[in-house]
Amino acid sequence: MKKFSPAFVFLIVSFFLVLFSCKRINEATELGGNLIPAVDNVSTFEVALNTITKNALTTDSSKVLYSDRVAFGQINDPEFGNVHANFCFNVSAPSYGSYPFLPRKDTIHAIDSVVLSLRYAGAYGDTLANGSQAVTVYEIPYTGRSTSLRGDTLLYKYNDPSSDFSGNAPIGNKTFSITSLDDSSTVSNPGGTFKVANVVRIRLNNSLGTKLANMSTDSAVGGYSKDSVFHTQFNGLAIKSGTTGNALSYFDLSDTATKLIVYYRYSLGGKDTTGIVQYEHVTNGQTNYVNVQPGGNWASSLTNSAADKVYIQSSPSGSYASIVIPGLNSFGNKVIHRAEIIASKLPSASDNTFTPPFRLLLDRIRHNGDSAYLLEKDLLLGNDGSVGYVNFGGTISDNLYRFNVTRYVQSIVTKHEQNDTLRLWAPLRALEYSSALGTYVGSLPVNNVVANGRVVLGGGHYTDSSSRLRLRIVYSNQ
Repeated sequence: MKKFSPAFVFLIVSFFLVLFSCKRINEATELGGNLIPAVDNVSTFEVALNTITKNALTTDSSKVLYSDRVAFGQINDPEFGNVHANFCFNVSAPSYGSYPFLPRKDTIHAIDSVVLSLRYAGAYGDTLANGSQAVTVYEIPYTGRSTSLRGDTLLYKYNDPSSDFSGNAPIGNKTFSITSLDDSSTVSNPGGTFKVANVVRIRLNNSLGTKLANMSTDSAVGGYSKDSVFHTQFNGLAIKSGTTGNALSYFDLSDTATKLIVYYRYSLGGKDTTGIVQYEHVTNGQTNYVNVQPGGNWASSLTNSAADKVYIQSSPSGSYASIVIPGLNSFGNKVIHRAEIIASKLPSASDNTFTPPFRLLLDRIRHNGDSAYLLEKDLLLGNDGSVGYVNFGGTISDNLYRFNVTRYVQSIVTKHEQNDTLRLWAPLRALEYSSALGTYVGSLPVNNVVANGRVVLGGGHYTDSSSRLRLRIVYSNQ
């Protein structure tokens, strides 16, 4: 057997150590895509700084925009508790100044049916075993501008219980299966039949059609005279979820498939004729109250002073984890090649059904308690309104969330800037303050819809050190 000299063996071992280090560091820096020096423990080093994490409730003040998809349904999550979502919206007449029912106002119109059509736009939760949802529809009475569904630009917040309007008595109800919504169904109209899919159609009381047919075009008082008068006579619809099922469905109110349809008949020249009038949601005047009630282990974690696990529930009324990194204060002046917050997803009850949020956001909380400070050195905003999430991170990969905070850490160790408490959360949108610009930079889009996603992460005191939430730094001495 051929023997090798000790020097040759040392050379080979060193080569593979360097190769392994380089591969390991490059694999871990897919975030940002910049090649950094390999860790050789001679000129380039790697360290993981411990963190102190704590769970807390957060209030996402996002408002329901006209283009937002609204959540609907009931979730009973053994790990996180309950979520219940209802929504309300108004509709407008096809036009104003003219009567929409043919041929004229003094014609006797017989209402055949009234149908509410809602454009389905996705779901979250247990859509297979518990994907049945019960919906009840109410007409929202007009009780004055300050107490009724508004159609102005002030908008409603997702977490505002006063936006969960109700009516006196149900005008329609239906139970549907989420999994069946992508199946096409045949709809008959006066002009013929056609197929629709991804639409929930709810039969409403004919009395609503009669009410709409009896409105006039009289100036100032007629419902068809102008939009503001129409909404005092028909304020909108409240869509209420039952407690069955274990999922949220999402609906697009701005889609043309979302509409209120009145099917009617009238006599013209002794001949029975059919017609339809369609009312669509074309202006602001929508709410989506999402009631989140902490339960299970998430509720228990809120009383722990130092969390071994981090619980992130998507907003609104979700949760956040505060992150303190004491070791940064004494780290010393180094050249920071890469600094990243790493959070590991842990197994939890029903996590195959209730999946992680699409994206988490990391920002800062100042020493005086002010929150929503942008990590503007690392999360870059383009002049075109783009947000640099690709380089900053925040989406899950291989059960890990990574955030590139290299410039932020460099400013602490070199310029002795403040070592802030960090905040990890899952908002729909975030209003962030930029210290560099001295102003708010606007509402940053983070996730596509509300209440979609939750995740349990290893906290700063988690038993397994490889799954702890930590700050990983690759650096060189000055």
